[in-house]
Amino acid sequence: MKLRRLGTSGLKVSEVGLGCNNFGMRIDQAATQGVVDAALDAGITFFDTADIYGGTKSEEFLGKALGKRRGDIVLATKFGMRIGDDARKTGGSRRWILRAVEDSLKRLGTDWIDLYQFHQPDRDTPIDETLRALDDLVTQGKVRYIGNSNFTGWQIADADWTAAGGARFVSAQNELNLLRRRARDEVLPACTEAGIGFLPFFPLASGLLTGKYRRGEGTPEGTRLAGMPEERKSQVLTDRNFSRLEALSAFAEERDHSLLDLAFAWLLALPSMTSVIAGATKPEQVRANAEAADWTLDQSDLDQIDKILEAAVAD
Repeated sequence: MKLRRLGTSGLKVSEVGLGCNNFGMRIDQAATQGVVDAALDAGITFFDTADIYGGTKSEEFLGKALGKRRGDIVLATKFGMRIGDDARKTGGSRRWILRAVEDSLKRLGTDWIDLYQFHQPDRDTPIDETLRALDDLVTQGKVRYIGNSNFTGWQIADADWTAAGGARFVSAQNELNLLRRRARDEVLPACTEAGIGFLPFFPLASGLLTGKYRRGEGTPEGTRLAGMPEERKSQVLTDRNFSRLEALSAFAEERDHSLLDLAFAWLLALPSMTSVIAGATKPEQVRANAEAADWTLDQSDLDQIDKILEAAVAD
């Protein structure tokens, strides 16, 4: 597994990362152990979780699964989204950040967090207050680097300017995949300008880009979409999406690759891209994701993919 530097930080992370949102929600501690072991065996060094995942269980499960191997990986978690029904357990205020980091450190069973990410913007707290609190955590050694998630391009630029002289965001995490490409138009340029590494989540579009779904065949049992409400499934399993999936699959198959391979290769070919965060509930999924990073696309491939997507109705 190749490594890439995360923005201007001193962190180098694997091109494929493990998203841990399934831990404590879709899989238990034993299954989490199997997924973590498979990730380490595949050369994955970047593990991404959040305090809200699995109702806080994800951090706990991940910490136990890593055990003494904690120092072998880059550990990322997030804060800022509401935990449970308590309105006080949310946001980017100094009061909450100082409590949230201690709670995450305890659940993870570690003394430090490599990348501490602000999960979403907080309209009620000035970004200066958030950044000052995070700067203190970096100074104290509880956090090595900080990042943002779900920020717009202008919010990334504003935070970078505001942080002058203190700890600045070295990463941005937003949704980006072949079917949802909006972050490429505004967020990626902002990251490139600021020297920030980009970490895409939902790279497989909730499973649509795995190749498991076929027009008129419904949702395979046990998949993420199978557990969604019918209304949500109808919004995802559209004729438009199937047209795009079929065209992308044909492109990949002509080059002896799978649709899943293409999903990872396309992301890794974009500017500022650092590690593609993909969740998994089974070891075999981890191995498939890791192997998908082996395909390198050139500019002509990217241009042809754009034409395919535009022909199938652009976003």
